[in-house]
Amino acid sequence: MLTTGEHPLRATYLTLLDLFAINDPALDEPLGRQILQLLSGLVGLLLLPVLLAAVLEGLGTFRSGTALRKPPRGLSDHVVLLGLGKIGTRVLARLRELHIPVVCVEADPEARGLALARRLRVPVVLGDVTQEGVLEAAKIHRAHALLALTSADTTNLEASLYARSVRPDLRVVLRLYDDDFATAVYRTLRATHPHALTRSRSVSHLAAPAFAGAMMGRQILGAIPVERRVLLFAALDVAGHPHLEGRTVAEAFRAGAWRVLALDSASPEERRPGPATAPAPGSPERPSGLVWDLPPTYVLGSEDRVVIAATRRGLAELLGRRPRDRTGA
Repeated sequence: MLTTGEHPLRATYLTLLDLFAINDPALDEPLGRQILQLLSGLVGLLLLPVLLAAVLEGLGTFRSGTALRKPPRGLSDHVVLLGLGKIGTRVLARLRELHIPVVCVEADPEARGLALARRLRVPVVLGDVTQEGVLEAAKIHRAHALLALTSADTTNLEASLYARSVRPDLRVVLRLYDDDFATAVYRTLRATHPHALTRSRSVSHLAAPAFAGAMMGRQILGAIPVERRVLLFAALDVAGHPHLEGRTVAEAFRAGAWRVLALDSASPEERRPGPATAPAPGSPERPSGLVWDLPPTYVLGSEDRVVIAATRRGLAELLGRRPRDRTGA
């Protein structure tokens, strides 16, 4: 505007054209105008990378809001979770509820648990855990524990063995399908690394009591996994069970098979289908009537109902030897 005497708006317009290098060369213009055009074009070249960097930074910030996080450089004392399927997703949600730091490793970029990991801002390493460098990217050498929860037994075992080679004292929990295989792996790892904490769990073995309880109805009150075994709690009518009927509480006990825990003191007509069932709607509230401190000399009668703790084999023996009724049912 000072050198050419143009109107301020037109001078601004010409300057912007020079900055973006889209103006005509000022060949027939005064010397001051030509110098300003050269300076404006040089400034425009310098501003172009700055503008491009600003645009890319904005796009990168948008992507990072929906992208998977990478493990921080100084992360330590965390849990490495392998597999984000059904079980892995539930375990991840529970660990975050407990505010435990987690790094996930998943080979499938479409796994169902990735959405949860992204929402919880949990670091995820995408890759095959059996490939070199994947567990290192998850900072396995500084981890507190390893949870191998993929659906492939061989993958879980291979990852656990490699993690133990990196850190022998690492805590490891393995998900294995076959119970016999899980038992063999557990004993082998325990013998190889006696100072480390090792657990191998068979999903079918842990789920079996729930299915068995559902099939047997209200007779099964609950099931508790104890190391490699499952402890069942059941309500049984003493009548028809020769191992219980007419015997004292001490005589009815069989080590490693079953044990009488409590007696339902309610009369037969007032008993609920199961001691743990809720009363029917509209019925008066009654106490459970369970007597837990039974004397060893108490004789179990045919009209009694007891709560027992038993192994699967012990309960099967109790139920399998029950005599049939007259109809043969």
